[in-house]
Amino acid sequence: MTDVRDSNGTPLKDGDSVTLIKDLKVKGTSETIKRGTLVKNIRLNGNPGEIECSTKQVKGLVLKTEFLKKA
Repeated sequence: MTDVRDSNGTPLKDGDSVTLIKDLKVKGTSETIKRGTLVKNIRLNGNPGEIECSTKQVKGLVLKTEFLKKA
C-alpha cells in the first residue's frame, strides 16, 4: 500500500484521528464541516490522496489528505 500523508507530511494509518484545517462543504448535502473538527478512526482506501471516515453529521465521507492534519 502507498504511503498516505497529511498536509504536514506526517504518515497516516488506519484508526488515526485527524483534524480539519479548512471548512469543507460536503457535496450532495447542505452540511459544512468546520475547521478544527476532530475526525476519529479513519480508514485508508488505497488512494494516497484520500481517506474514508465518518463524522457526527455525515457518514461515509471521503476526505482529501491536503485538508487534514494528524491529531
